[in-house]
Amino acid sequence: MKTGTRKQEIVHVASQLFKEKGYNAVSMRDIAKALGMKAASLYNHISGKQELLATLIMEVAYEFTSGMETVLQQQSSPIQKIEQLIEIHIDITVNFSEGLAALNNDWMHLENEDLKAFVAMRESYEANFRDIIKAGIASEEIKPRHPEVILFSMLSTLRTLHLWYEKRGKLDVNILKKDMVAVLLKGIV
Repeated sequence: MKTGTRKQEIVHVASQLFKEKGYNAVSMRDIAKALGMKAASLYNHISGKQELLATLIMEVAYEFTSGMETVLQQQSSPIQKIEQLIEIHIDITVNFSEGLAALNNDWMHLENEDLKAFVAMRESYEANFRDIIKAGIASEEIKPRHPEVILFSMLSTLRTLHLWYEKRGKLDVNILKKDMVAVLLKGIV
């Protein structure tokens, strides 16, 4: 039984192919073949491969942006906010793995307004995360380390989590959240 619209089905199949082969290596024919249809028929539902990529990436980018907005509105400590952001990254990893792969690996193939919108969202997200880290340093909740190093360390780990998570047999999400928060905030010593 099929669920969702034909366009959603096309986006889903394209996301799997983009994750497997990369955006540049996937053609409209590849997508059509995976769907059991002719490439020309795809254009009845989408304008092209660029629309598929933008749909995937922007869906995930909006999830991150929405999560950050929720965290920023809360009256909680910087450490609690960072914990929530780590958990949001984990939830997005689990629920949007193909879109996250496209966001991480293929965002630079976005064009025009989609690229501008994505870059603006990413820069805003990182700036907000950096401000939370700086607030944590100022309140002495976080050790006085360079905020850029902290941000890079956290985001590098979180952005590639989907690769590790997939290889590890889908570890229980609650355990992953608890342990990732502990390791990223408290280290291993």
